Amino acid sequence: MYLFSLNRGFTEMHCMSGHSNFVSCVCVIPSNENYPRGLIATGGNDHNICIFTLDNTTPLYVLKGHKNTVCSLSSGKFGTLLSGSWDTTAKVWLNDKCMMTLQGHTAAVWAVKILPEQGLMLTGSADKTIKLWKAGRCERTFTGHEDCVRGLAILSDSEFLSCANDASIRRWQILGECLQIYYGHTNYIYSISVFPHDKDFVTTGEDRTLRIWKQGECAQIIRLPAQSVWSCCVLNNGDIVVGASDGIIRVFTESLERTASAEEIQAFENELSQATIDPKTSDLGDINVDDLPGREHLKEPGTREGQTRLIKDDRNVEAYQWSVSEERWIKIGEVVGSSGATQQTSGRVLYEGKEYDYVFTIDVNENGPSYKLPYNINDDPWLTAYNFLQKNDLNPMFLDQVAKFIIDNTKGQMLGNTGTELSDPFTGSGRYVPGSSSESNAVLAPDPFTGAGRYVPGSASNVVAPLSGIDPFTGRSAYQSNNAKAENIYFPKKEAVTFDQANPSQILGKLKELNGDAPEEQKLTEDDFIILEKILFITCNTTVETPTAQQLLTLWKAINWPEDIVFPALDILRLCIKHPSVNENFCSEKDSIQFSGHLLKFLSPNGKQANQLLALRTLCNCFVSQAGQRLMMEQRDTLMSHAIEVKLCGNKNIHIALATLTLNYAVCLHKVNNIEGKAQCLSVISTVMEVVQDLEAIFRLLVALGTLISDDTNAVQLAKSLGVDSQIKKYASVSEPAKVSECCRFVLNLL
Repeated sequence: MYLFSLNRGFTEMHCMSGHSNFVSCVCVIPSNENYPRGLIATGGNDHNICIFTLDNTTPLYVLKGHKNTVCSLSSGKFGTLLSGSWDTTAKVWLNDKCMMTLQGHTAAVWAVKILPEQGLMLTGSADKTIKLWKAGRCERTFTGHEDCVRGLAILSDSEFLSCANDASIRRWQILGECLQIYYGHTNYIYSISVFPHDKDFVTTGEDRTLRIWKQGECAQIIRLPAQSVWSCCVLNNGDIVVGASDGIIRVFTESLERTASAEEIQAFENELSQATIDPKTSDLGDINVDDLPGREHLKEPGTREGQTRLIKDDRNVEAYQWSVSEERWIKIGEVVGSSGATQQTSGRVLYEGKEYDYVFTIDVNENGPSYKLPYNINDDPWLTAYNFLQKNDLNPMFLDQVAKFIIDNTKGQMLGNTGTELSDPFTGSGRYVPGSSSESNAVLAPDPFTGAGRYVPGSASNVVAPLSGIDPFTGRSAYQSNNAKAENIYFPKKEAVTFDQANPSQILGKLKELNGDAPEEQKLTEDDFIILEKILFITCNTTVETPTAQQLLTLWKAINWPEDIVFPALDILRLCIKHPSVNENFCSEKDSIQFSGHLLKFLSPNGKQANQLLALRTLCNCFVSQAGQRLMMEQRDTLMSHAIEVKLCGNKNIHIALATLTLNYAVCLHKVNNIEGKAQCLSVISTVMEVVQDLEAIFRLLVALGTLISDDTNAVQLAKSLGVDSQIKKYASVSEPAKVSECCRFVLNLL
């Protein structure tokens, strides 16, 4: 990679190296306190991301984690970096750590962008979709493109642009609506960039062109002496930088002060005039030398910027483009394979994102504009002519003339697919085909909870909710702010929060009542009830007794009841799991997977709410002993991803239990300082806060947030990048309970 300095032009400063194979993307990371000049990130075919300072030719550090080529990068606030890869994933990095992996695409992630609103990210993929992510979770999928999405550009907080291999550009609203589609390119569009403080933009692609779009129209076409124009970037001063397959970077400007010398411009035009144009990949339409005018045709001025005119010189065909500013025709190359050729020998043409056998150029009158008429050999020429006139608002009297033109110019043609295959700019081999990569190992696992046996969410009168006004940590009244300068007594939380309140006699009574509904082979005997009563006594009271193996087996039998009647057994489990020996038995390595898998069954979004609540409370209580903590941390990804699925239930007790589970994870993560775990926890907090209304649940989420970011600058930066600070500000003004606003202000002080 080469670094250039601007000094009446560009001069090379450094040649940076660190990758073992080609570099596919480059990104600037804005300046911060540690690196006031910013950093440079590069993604490569070696699966790595290299981070450079501007003063050193070797990497400051290397980010490893992707399993295939890193093909796109985007930087955000607070040092965050988003990367996309052929391995179908995107990753969020903070300094030298991977914070989270965004999984959901089924093919290469060619484009990534971090949106201005903190916490929002976009990914575009070869699976033809664009995904919007918030706090690490997919919020929305945008569909519409008919081929690989190759580039993204941000217009504002609420709008963005995308370009694709279908030769179209789309303008999207962040809420999901496609607002506009732009056509102009005749082949793959690789890159898109927006002008600063404007909604105008530029694009480059496989048709040898840089196109400048203003007010929704293609205002200028700049052709280059290279087939593939892979990348473009608009600088802060409005200059446009493009990189092409001839290995040259070119800068275009409107500024007279920065315009190249006459010699450089002439050299560029000479290079352009010597280029060869392949009709298969251009927008020149069908070509027949006998029908073309001679050089005298160039004496007539053009009618618009970028207008193309073909002339014959002996048996050669030359292409010229009209420059409005210079009022002259500029030669842009010679058309190869055009001597007597017609469209059937030059392959299919891409027009407005679709392939056609022919794309004719129609001049309705001598001084008017020309129109493109796409046509396939199996189309009805009369219907095509009619649609063409309707689309361009032309006089119907031309119908016979246009239809006859189509028939005359396609008579007797046997059309087939071209055998010519374009080269991929990154691999040199055939074009990337969506879904063909053997490297992709992303598998969409089936939902384990979509089979039979679902139950409509219900409620259980015997489930005891936390008493209103009782502080979950002390059991006393809620915290009160007595001093103007309050002391932070909320976080970092050191110990797990548990659900202890219960009425054992009520629970056993409900269990006996439902025993009659249990399948015959699962019914509990009178001895079983005595055993369960005994284990409840042991675990709910201070005693030296230890539950026996028989008692544990009876409990396991009860919690395997059918889902519609199992909730009182789950309530017993919730209480018993706090006992060290019960905790060790169910959470030990031998039985832990079976135990956690059994609880996960109850967290189905369509499951019974009483079961969801008690399963969450049981998971919270698992944290009281080392065996439970170990299991919960080992199964963190699975447990958290399932637990968050119940967030939309609307039940405040479930929300409190979900917030408590997050808090207990925060307590453990604070002790071990696991930044990837903290990233997942922060994502859950941000996601749950969007739907939770209950202030007790909000309070516990705030305590979890404060615990996660305490004494960890990386976690603080990550929380900022996810926009958590703006998300929680409203809780600083809550009057009752006072602990919510007090805790919120302490968290905001850290942020």
